[in-house]
Formats: sequence, structure tokens, C-alpha cells
Amino acid sequence: MSNLLDVRDLRVTFQIRREGDLPWAKPHPLHAVAGVDFTLRPGETLGVVGESGCGKSTLARALIGLVPATGKAQWVDGRDLLALTPRQMMAYRQDIQMVFQDPLASLNPRMTVGQIIAEPLTTHRPDLGRAEVRDRVKAMMDKVGLLSNQINRYPHEFSGGQCQRIGIARALIVEPRLIICDEPVSALDVSIQAQVINLLIRLQKDLGLSLIFIAHDLSVVKHISDRVMVLYLGKVMEIASSHDLYGAPQHPYTQALLSAVPVPDPTIETAKTIVPLTGDLPSPMSPPSGCVFRTRCPRAQARCAAEVPALLGGDHAVACHFPGPLTQAEIDRARSADAA
Repeated sequence: MSNLLDVRDLRVTFQIRREGDLPWAKPHPLHAVAGVDFTLRPGETLGVVGESGCGKSTLARALIGLVPATGKAQWVDGRDLLALTPRQMMAYRQDIQMVFQDPLASLNPRMTVGQIIAEPLTTHRPDLGRAEVRDRVKAMMDKVGLLSNQINRYPHEFSGGQCQRIGIARALIVEPRLIICDEPVSALDVSIQAQVINLLIRLQKDLGLSLIFIAHDLSVVKHISDRVMVLYLGKVMEIASSHDLYGAPQHPYTQALLSAVPVPDPTIETAKTIVPLTGDLPSPMSPPSGCVFRTRCPRAQARCAAEVPALLGGDHAVACHFPGPLTQAEIDRARSADAA
């Protein structure tokens, strides 16, 4: 089966001026995404996780052309999305849509729900008549769990969960092949999060969608994802099937993230081993040499500072010179460093 999307060496660099820089001084490069490789198959959900500032949202925006990027993002038809001009990219907007993090902020407060959901149709399907557009909007509202008699209401009249359903309906109305979800449930209550996640899973099965699902909550990512990609400072640390990554994480960073996920069983929660993350996330303007995670890794050695680890391992790929479960001595060393 051909991949829907094949991304190679994706990079996003911003030129930043620091406070106190002289007007004629050169700006400093900030490497938000630093050479990311991954593939996405039709009908698959790829989860993307990592701390804030690791480049998850920038990666999403690069794929849909909201920020300039280099590298290659080959679509299923062979075209490189990153090489397209804005006019050429318009032909692919119908196939690639996005659901944003803040449901209310992503909706125009001066437009009715019907106008918001219909807007992509007026752009990509100008051949449709007004009555047909309205019928499609009502059908999509029903599909995402909204009442069709709410079509003339405004976003401020809806709850956060309902606003996110409106955003999902707007993304789906043009029948895309790929939906990029940028932390779509982080601003919602836990009970509403479950409803929105289950809605996305149902819609994916019904419509044959592929998803790139970005989130901080690893339990949510496990529930919805077929494969999971772990980012750190703009680089891929580990990528594997959800079963393999959660069952046998190989990178120390992945192990630390998973150990912090709360378990609803008090016996298991009390008995599990916590792998602390020492220190703070380094600045992407001056990342560590070699392995970018080495300054916080309990297993770091001289090789880690001198050599960038390659992402190796096939279906379960890891970017680490010394992959594998951490020993108790390494965990104790991390705890001592964290306490200091």
C-alpha cells in the first residue's frame, strides 16, 4: 500500500533577534523542527507527543504551508507539498485540513455556524448551489453531533466542546483525506475530551480518514493512535506502533514521559517506577551537541556529546546510542540529579 504522506528531513528555522542585539547584528537561527522523517499510511492515525517547545505544532503548520519549511513532504500522487507555490498548494487544501487547539479562537465570531462550516465549500466547490451547500452543512452538523436548527447561531452561544465539533465539521465538509489535529482536546474538560476523541475515531472509520494527532496527554494518544512519534527539540527520538511504544519504550525520554502518565489503579500507580526528567528543556537556539537529549539523560556518555544518533530500527525506530530499558542504578542517578 502506498503511503499517503512521506516526510523526509523536514526542517523549520526561524530567524530571531535577541533582546539587546544591535540593529545591524545578524539574527540568530531557532531550529524549531530539525530534520524529521516519518510516513503516514491511508486510514492511519499517527500520534505526535513531546514537551511544550518540542516542535509539534510547528511541524503541523509546516505540513499545511502556514510556516516556510525545507525538506520533502511527498503526497500520495508524488508531488512534494513543500515545493509548491501558494497557488499550487490551493489544489491540496481540500485534501489536507486542520483542527486547531483553541476551539473558540479558531472560529470567526462574526459568522454563523452555518457560514463557518460552509466557508471551505464556497472556496473549493464554487459549482455548488446555495441550497446544496446548506444541505451539506446540515448533514455534516448531524454527523458531528450538532443540531441542524443551530445553523444560524454564533460561536459564543456554544460550549467549548460544541465549538470543537464545529471546527471538526468545518474541516470535514470538503471530504479531506488527511486531518491534522493540533491538541484538539487540551482546552476541554475530561468528559468532553472523551466525547471528542470518540467522535474522531468514529468519523475516521466512517470516512476513511488519516489523522496526525498532536497532544500532551499520552493516555489520549494511546487510545486513538496506530503509531506514535516522540519529538524532542525538533527531532524524532522514537517512533513505533502504539502497542510497542507503550509496551516496551526504548528511548530514555519516552520512558520518562510514559512514567509520568497517571494510572487510575492506585495499586499500580503506587508500584510503578517513576523516571524523573532532570533540568529544563534546552533552548532550540543553542541545542546541545550530539544527542539533544543528553543533558537530561541518565545514560549519557561521551559518545552522546560527540555524535548525533541516527533514527534506526525499522518499524520500531529509536534515535539513541544506548537504547533499552533504564536500569535501577540509572533511575536512582536521575532522581539524585533531580533532587539536587
